[in-house]
Amino acid sequence: MSRSRYVGSGDARELPWSRNDALVTGGACVMNLLSYVFFNASDGVHTVSVTGFLFVALTALPLLARRRHPVAALAAVLALDATATLTVPLPRHFGAVLVVALYSAARACPGRVAALAAVVTVAVTLLSQSNGRIPPWQDAITPPLTTLIVVGAAMAMNRWQREVNANRRLLADRAVADERRRIARELHDIVAHHITTMQLMAGGARANFAEPEVVKEALVTLESSGRLALREMRQLLDVLRDSDEPEVAPSQPQPGIDDLGRLVAESRFAGVPTEFSVHGQRRPLPPTVGLTVFRIAQEALTNTRKHAGAARASVELIYRQDRVIVEVRDDGGDGPPQEGARAGGYGLIGMRERVALHGGTLTAGPQADGGFAVVADLPLTTDEAVQHEGAHR
Repeated sequence: MSRSRYVGSGDARELPWSRNDALVTGGACVMNLLSYVFFNASDGVHTVSVTGFLFVALTALPLLARRRHPVAALAAVLALDATATLTVPLPRHFGAVLVVALYSAARACPGRVAALAAVVTVAVTLLSQSNGRIPPWQDAITPPLTTLIVVGAAMAMNRWQREVNANRRLLADRAVADERRRIARELHDIVAHHITTMQLMAGGARANFAEPEVVKEALVTLESSGRLALREMRQLLDVLRDSDEPEVAPSQPQPGIDDLGRLVAESRFAGVPTEFSVHGQRRPLPPTVGLTVFRIAQEALTNTRKHAGAARASVELIYRQDRVIVEVRDDGGDGPPQEGARAGGYGLIGMRERVALHGGTLTAGPQADGGFAVVADLPLTTDEAVQHEGAHR
């Protein structure tokens, strides 16, 4: 909140009240003055005087400190109002200044303090407006009723504010939990894919140590996979940094559909003959959709290497007008069926969550002729479909 400033002697000093405090004080003061003039002119008993006018205006000044010192501001308003009532003949009133002061104290103080402030406000108002005598019940209704309404409104506002803060904290905690799950999926994909590839490349190099070219090719793939794993791990760890310092160099982009060829090449180097085909008109996809397609293909090929033995695999990317489909299939290899192990893994759970975030569907399970298939259908937004249609025209 911006604060008023007084400039003098070459320096700027901050005033103890804000612009809003000054506006509220001025508005309450004007309402009290209008009430003073109207009621005095209409009852035919009291007269409007300069002294009374100044006293009524002076009563509003403590409201300037109502945010920093709400109880002291209320006490000052009560004291000035009682002094004005006893000094200048005033009609019975419960003005806007007193309402604002009591409301501010009830908002800022605990329940017991607010209740005590309400009791003192009623007592001082009744005694001052009846010249120290107990007023008849007809005249004693307005101050307690008005006080009850003001304090009740303040307590209701405090309760609403607590609920809003609690909901805000719940939303923040939910956002943190969602981000943790996203990071966990990313870590699983990175570790499962790259570490498996590195393990297979190291084993292949050891088994073919007598063939330098095969060993060299395996070591190159091993180095590349390790470098990619390290880079992606750093990107995820950057998300977890608790620092406000800007990055000196921009982070590398997340993988997408353009990296599927590299993914298929790594799968071939790892000993799984893999085919890659694209159907439909290729076009740019949103980064999040491209990342999801890449991660699904990555996880499915990793599962093939882990569970299918000497299998053959295929990756198909299908573009349609309003969606994109990625299919990863294998023939099961020569090992024993392990569909249950695949279907119950964390990798498939992560894939389903990724697809669900985009409103798509994921089908994963054994094929009728053996092997395993993963098919993800990701819808595109209306704007993306329109852009695609416009590109063809």
